[in-house]
Amino acid sequence: MDVGMSAEIRIVVVDDHTLFRRGLVGLLVEMEGFKVIGEASNGQDALSVIATQNPDIVLLDVNMPEMSGIATLAALRKQGVVSPVLMLTISQHEEDLIGAIRAGANGYLLKNAEPETLRQTIKQVVAGNSVLAPEVTEQVFRLVRSGQFDPINLLTGREVEVLRYLSQGLTTAQTGSEMFISENTVKTHIRHILEKLEVSNRAEAVARATQLGLI
Repeated sequence: MDVGMSAEIRIVVVDDHTLFRRGLVGLLVEMEGFKVIGEASNGQDALSVIATQNPDIVLLDVNMPEMSGIATLAALRKQGVVSPVLMLTISQHEEDLIGAIRAGANGYLLKNAEPETLRQTIKQVVAGNSVLAPEVTEQVFRLVRSGQFDPINLLTGREVEVLRYLSQGLTTAQTGSEMFISENTVKTHIRHILEKLEVSNRAEAVARATQLGLI
């Protein structure tokens, strides 16, 4: 979407804290160019609302009971939802930051951000940019430098090997023969690969792994 256009940016807000969610919705409503078209207090409701409304952006909390924001995001991507997602959270924990990015988040912003920062971040994310809160940017660089945020760590060596054979057009039976494992074991590896890469089929897995430099 061209953020320079006059059309309003359609937003879904997901947060389990009622007071914060209502305050955020009220703030967004007052901002020119934004329209809140849905809200949810938990991950399961969010999946339904987002699938129905097809928003331009989702503002998603990380820490929610039963189904976390990261699990919700992973489920959205698995369902093929491509709406940009901005994580809006109080958490600066590395596991939340890494988990959100790996699950397919387009931005990560802290809840103590100024309204103008929120407004600009939403517009940037809708425009196709990835945005991190200044408070967590250094963490990402440090994790990358230390090797803890290396895409190769997503998959085991055996899973990468399975992907390589699949990328060559081999069937599960042929892959099992090459690796000296059963076809069922290959299928188990493939299931784990799809879950980790947040894709729905083998072709998407190969494309995603190639993009990440895994194969």
